[in-house]
Amino acid sequence: MPELLLYALNAWEYCPRRFYLEYVLGENRENEHILLGQYLHENINEPGEAVEGNKFIRRQQWVWSDRLGIRGIIDAVEEIDGQLIPLEYKKGKMARHLNDHFQLCAAALCLEERTGQEIPYGEIFYHGNRRRQRVEFTPALHQATEDAIAASHQAVDSPIPPPIDHPKKCQACSLVSICLPREVRHLRTCPPALTDN
Repeated sequence: MPELLLYALNAWEYCPRRFYLEYVLGENRENEHILLGQYLHENINEPGEAVEGNKFIRRQQWVWSDRLGIRGIIDAVEEIDGQLIPLEYKKGKMARHLNDHFQLCAAALCLEERTGQEIPYGEIFYHGNRRRQRVEFTPALHQATEDAIAASHQAVDSPIPPPIDHPKKCQACSLVSICLPREVRHLRTCPPALTDN
């Protein structure tokens, strides 16, 4: 089973069709959202370790799960009194972004497999309002994340991309000129043209 990258799982939950275009077909385009995210990550993309008070911080930690077939880099792993806390940085504003929660939970599952330690929660720093959101790794989130991982593995083996089912997300998507959501929806709703024989 080929390994999936953690960021690809984020793309899967945001839009399975985008995941397929990016991860399976290798299509990539930049827009203002992509560029801003890259700019904001410039200061945190350097691997290293630091101590802040009682907190030990490891930046850019590589993790993987043999059981789930996933791998990737966590922006940071903080350690407080022996407890590991995965941390991701996102450009947007705090909300219930399930795609971000899936990515963070998948990173925690990797950490648990590698360390044998239970990871009860993680945190996401949202640059848009400069606040941290605590994400509890409940049994429901664990299951939903593992289900998403399994579904994304299946999609990799599919010969065609998934249908468009998130039309509201299309306007901010960097792949809109490749995906052509309006055109695809139009073709699916139009009756077939009659031809003279």
